[in-house]
Amino acid sequence: MKHTISVLVENKFGVLSRVSGLFSGRGFNIESLSVGETIDPDISSMTIITRGDDLIIEQITKQLNKLIDVIKVTDLMEVEHVEREMVLIKIAPAKGDRPDALRITDIFRGRIVDSGPKTFTIEITGDEKKISAFVEMMKPYNIKEFVSTGKVAIAREGLKK
Repeated sequence: MKHTISVLVENKFGVLSRVSGLFSGRGFNIESLSVGETIDPDISSMTIITRGDDLIIEQITKQLNKLIDVIKVTDLMEVEHVEREMVLIKIAPAKGDRPDALRITDIFRGRIVDSGPKTFTIEITGDEKKISAFVEMMKPYNIKEFVSTGKVAIAREGLKK
């Protein structure tokens, strides 16, 4: 089962390496990893997407908590939370298909962040289902490149599942 783990860490050299090393050293895969500084520049927030049963996730959580620079670990699957991802997708639609591609982008609340004579680069944010649906809709329009931020997630205030 897929899990979203939020980890607050001290913003120090080598912390990311130690966290990723913990996963690789134990044979666990990180499907997605997003890291960024919080409002406090001394603290960073990591959102880690991984798979495992409850026992594996418990083991990962305990091992993360043992790392010196880790402040707090939360398995967000245990609480109500919001997840978002951003993607940039470059398409090269045929000349007659450009209006349709723009219309679909608008329907999905995407925005054009770059355009050229033959391509559009579209930015879209949302949950996994929205992103997947948008990518499927864009396939007929000749996808040239696709990059993703990975997920970021935050717990909702005081709501347990």
